[in-house]
Amino acid sequence: METNRELDGLLERMVVEYVARNRAAKILKGLLDEAGVGFYPVVDHVTLRTMDIDRRAEPFLALGYAYDETLNYDDWYAKVYRKAGYPALFVDQAYADARGKTSIIPGWVAAFGDQIFHHIAVRVEDIDKAVNRLKTNGVVFAGQIVGPAGGQLRQIFSAPEVVDGQPFTVLELAERHRGYLGFLPPQADSLMKSTAPQ
Repeated sequence: METNRELDGLLERMVVEYVARNRAAKILKGLLDEAGVGFYPVVDHVTLRTMDIDRRAEPFLALGYAYDETLNYDDWYAKVYRKAGYPALFVDQAYADARGKTSIIPGWVAAFGDQIFHHIAVRVEDIDKAVNRLKTNGVVFAGQIVGPAGGQLRQIFSAPEVVDGQPFTVLELAERHRGYLGFLPPQADSLMKSTAPQ
């Protein structure tokens, strides 16, 4: 972990120096900083909801994604797939047995299908700043930022878009540190609950 902190510091210093010497980079960084995104805007991960994770992941596997891990929750689970140079793919579903009866996923899939992203996570450098800036532009967030300040991963969902009276898609902001690329189960479950129908 200490090596990752050193790498973060080195990269930060090198980027600051580069931006100071490159006019185009300085202009771009200024615009991105104003939006709270920072100089490293990337799609962190994309999420699909489905009733059959393995079937839904097949097209992505055929294009080079590979299974990475399974995350388990009280009434749902997810599998994560990765391909170098591309955002992580997070595919979730309710358990097929009695545990899944309380999950919000089947209702969402029944309403919207499994061919559209439930959410896209945008990686930000400073989640507090990004949230505040987006709020000044009218974005409403569901719940609070999850994950401790200075932790490996901090996240928040926007309030869901509503279609036909049902929560539809959300935007996620994700702040990552020390090279952490994974997902933290308590945080993911907290985010899931923050956009449940009221």
